[in-house]
Amino acid sequence: MSAQLSDSGRYTEIRNSKARRDYFIEDKFEAGIALRGTEVKSIRSGRAQINDAFGRVQQGEVWLCNAHIDPYEFDTSNDHAARRDRKLLLHRHEIRKIAQALDAGGRALVPLRMYFKDALVKVEVALGTGKKLFDKREDLKRRAQQRDTARALRSRR
Repeated sequence: MSAQLSDSGRYTEIRNSKARRDYFIEDKFEAGIALRGTEVKSIRSGRAQINDAFGRVQQGEVWLCNAHIDPYEFDTSNDHAARRDRKLLLHRHEIRKIAQALDAGGRALVPLRMYFKDALVKVEVALGTGKKLFDKREDLKRRAQQRDTARALRSRR
């Protein structure tokens, strides 16, 4: 058995559980993220959360704000603050597209997931339009109907 298969906990993925509930997701972008030394080890151990995070464009750069990455527990120096702004690494044309969408209004830059691609930490961000309460209720009804039909199909077999 290879080491990669036995160490499946090493390749963690942090998801934003609130993103698809609260937003209609439109355009997705894969971005690198500028991190400090032990933040990568904390993310690898799954000690990060992006549920309350959002993206912001400032002076031609995209920043991930309010993302929480715990300090690495075995680190002797206090290297970073848990909720600091982190720079997202995108191409210039992607930054321009995001900035135009955010300036037009009614949209937000929401992180969907944080994951490893080879040895690099990537963040999947998306432009989203906020859902109203009745939209959320419609989604819940649709999911309940799908669950009921799947349950009925399973019971007939």
